[in-house]
Amino acid sequence: MSASTMTTDKVAEPRRSRHRGDVPRPRGGSFAKALRRNLTAHGFLIGAVLCFSFFSWYPMVREFLLAFQKTEGGRTTWAGWSNLTTVFNDPAFWQAWRNTALFTVLALVLGFAVPFLVAVVLNEFRHAQGYLRMLVYLPVMLPPVASVLLFKYLYDPGYGLFNEILGFFGLPAQQWLQDPDTSMLSVVIAATWMNMGGATLIYLAALQGIPGELYEAAELDGAGVLRKIWHVTVPQTRLILSLMLLMQIIATMQVFVEPFLLTGGAGPEGSTTTVVYLIYQYAFNFNNYGAAAALGLVLLVLLAGFSAVYVKLSRAEDE
Repeated sequence: MSASTMTTDKVAEPRRSRHRGDVPRPRGGSFAKALRRNLTAHGFLIGAVLCFSFFSWYPMVREFLLAFQKTEGGRTTWAGWSNLTTVFNDPAFWQAWRNTALFTVLALVLGFAVPFLVAVVLNEFRHAQGYLRMLVYLPVMLPPVASVLLFKYLYDPGYGLFNEILGFFGLPAQQWLQDPDTSMLSVVIAATWMNMGGATLIYLAALQGIPGELYEAAELDGAGVLRKIWHVTVPQTRLILSLMLLMQIIATMQVFVEPFLLTGGAGPEGSTTTVVYLIYQYAFNFNNYGAAAALGLVLLVLLAGFSAVYVKLSRAEDE
């Protein structure tokens, strides 16, 4: 064998080994590090699932069972449909649903439209937009109790700011929270001011994602401000508007803090009694936890059914 042949074999040997498809085995330290990293990730995931199960799933299951049980003298017995019968036969049940529906409608008119319009206005500013965003979001950062007490001062029939403004224009003073005709509207105004910041920032983020060429094309076609909003802004933000509408309805159907702190819960002649406040009364004023759970179950089924129908209609529209 010649020297040149031996040299060629030595050079070709490692070249052949590269094409065998052998994967180098990880070192023991790398394998242990990957195992520890995965265990840590699964540990955080398991902790989150346990917390969610304990604070979300367990209360829902417990409420479902409690809705068909009755506790008397420390003994819990099966009550069947009696709790639901008690709830449906209560005159306050239907009044609470009417008030909740009224609050939802008024909150959609103000709490759904106003944040969108504010976001449209903020989107036109080219300077100090960060400061304006902070200013709009500031009410959300305030404690709800502080915000409600502020509005309670503004609504005061004697020295409140709102009546001072009415007096400046020569209008008669109003009993904002004491009049059954204006108490619910007063609660809606306070709730809108307290919660509009988050929705405004979401709408503003959606508006800033709209291509500017669409507005330029609309201007070339002679579209004014309202036509640009209707034909460009609304279609481009339809998805986020639909999602926020669903979240707004679910949130307003569960209103409790604002009427409870502003009007004591029931309000004048029961004008601000909501479904969630009636649940509170059953549980903590009447000590009837079965009826409270039954009413909560009715609210849960209603909101779940509404959400399912809404999602189905949205999918059919997209198809």
